[in-house]
Parts: sequence; C-alpha cells; structure tokens
Amino acid sequence: MAPHQEKTSDITQPSTGGIRRRSLLAGVAALGATGAIGATSACSRVSTAQAQDGGHLLERLRAKGSVTLGLAGEQPYGYIGKDGKMTGSAPTIARVIFKRLGVPKVEPFPTDFGSLIVGLNSQQFDVVAAGMYINPERCAKVIFADPEYQMLDAFIVRKGNPLKLHTYKDIARAKAKMATGVGYAEIGYAQEAGVKNITTLPDQLAGLLAVEQGRVDVFAGTAVTVRNVVQESKTTQAEATGEVTPYVKGKPHIDVGGFAFRTPETHLRDAFNRELHKMKRSGELLDLMRPFGFTKEQMTSITAKEKCRP
Repeated sequence: MAPHQEKTSDITQPSTGGIRRRSLLAGVAALGATGAIGATSACSRVSTAQAQDGGHLLERLRAKGSVTLGLAGEQPYGYIGKDGKMTGSAPTIARVIFKRLGVPKVEPFPTDFGSLIVGLNSQQFDVVAAGMYINPERCAKVIFADPEYQMLDAFIVRKGNPLKLHTYKDIARAKAKMATGVGYAEIGYAQEAGVKNITTLPDQLAGLLAVEQGRVDVFAGTAVTVRNVVQESKTTQAEATGEVTPYVKGKPHIDVGGFAFRTPETHLRDAFNRELHKMKRSGELLDLMRPFGFTKEQMTSITAKEKCRP
C-alpha cells in the first residue's frame, strides 16, 4: 500500500476561513492523484460473500481494521481537502459510525461520481460515502442506508444573474447553456423541464470556472454544494441563486442522500442504520454536518425504502 494512503485516512474538518481559488484547485489535484494511486492498489479491497444471509463484510472489516470509502470529490459530501486529507460530511459520519461498529480506520478511494456504483459493485471500495441521492434506478443496483439529509438544488450563474435563471424552466425558456456533474440527478430534472443544451463537467469547481469564463450560462447542483463553492472561491464574477425546486412528472421533488452498500451486505447496512438513527435522535448527526453547511431544515426522517419505490 502506498505510504500516503495511510496519511490520507484521517478526516479533517472544514476550515472556518474562506478557501482561495488556488487551494480549491489544489484539492481537486490531490483528489486526482490519490484516486490514481488508489485505483492501482488492491490492498484496500475487501471481498464480499455473495451470500443470501446478509453477507459477512462487517466481520471482515472488523478483522481488517479499516473500511474503504468511495467518494466523488464533491463538496461538501466527500472530497480531498487542500491539506490532501479526506473530508466532507459523509466521511465524517462514516468515521464515527464505523468506529462504533468496531472498524477504527476509514480510508478514501476517490473516483468520479458516475463510477461510484460500478466501483462499489466491482469491490474497488466497501461503501459509497458521497451523499448519493436515493432513487429507484440506483436502488435496483445497490442498497442504501436511510438518508442523512434532504436537499433542493441551486444554480451558479454570472454575477447579477443576467438571464434571470431561477428555475429549470427558466433555463429552457432562455435556451441557456447548462452544465452539471457527471451522473447528477440534475440532468434529468433539466431534461424534464425542456432544457436542450446540457453538458457535464468533473465537479462544481469546474462548473464555477465555466460560468466565470462564459463557456456555460449556468451550473446546476445541490444547494449546499453550489453555495459552498461560491463562498469559498470568493468569486466576484459569479453567484449562487436561491434554492430551486426540481419537478418530477410534474410534481415538486425533494431529494435525499445516503450511504450505498453492495446488495448482499444487508447486515452491514442494517448495523450502520441503527447507529445513524441514534445520531439523528440525539442531534449528533446535525452537529457533525453543520460545519459543512447543512442546517436543521436539511435533516430528514424519510426512509430509503420510501425513496426506492418506483
């Protein structure tokens, strides 16, 4: 195992000060470097039994002493910080829960968002810790813990919002050029609203830069993600809109995000859920997530089962 993988297994809390553009770019570079090393290392993988009795991954992780988390470089959910260490709301929650489950160490496996489910099911890592939205299509491929948050969207637009983009319908009306992340739910929301010109970018920082440079008119992402990248970059050329409610089949839609596990591993998922619910009841979950920009309004009692229904 590469020496610096051990170093990046610690999780750092977000800085209380603003993160300069150069620091954000450095964080993205660190993500790519760590991902490249992780992709070539087999020592982080723990094989899972294709069992019908709930799987045995939790026991194997306890014996190994560590769990590998798949993350997608999206702030504030799971990413490599400017110090080269794994951070974000999901890794922070995972560190607490897995320690209580007898697994003391968490290690990162950075990848792009669209590869998370494939990577999980091919055993490149043990759990998806990326704030992944729960929907029926994904539920057909993996199993989810109950969500730790609920979320609406927001847009990055040029300063002053010259095209008056406040909804996906506005983007369609203005025939604006829209960007979002690879595999993001925002693609479907935009298409339903009639948006034709959609491109994908690696992350929200790339989206901010594309808006600043005029290559796209708007970048769509989750409200917390958009707000955080605009604030931390200290941009003077772009801004975040207010929250945007997407529509699915003509009805307003609120997304929820959670941890994903391989389908056979119900024992691990259920154990994780028990600890997560304790944290919800005590208020500890919000305390852990607040430093990453989450508020009480984004806490949720919705279950994964509800969001997995077609």
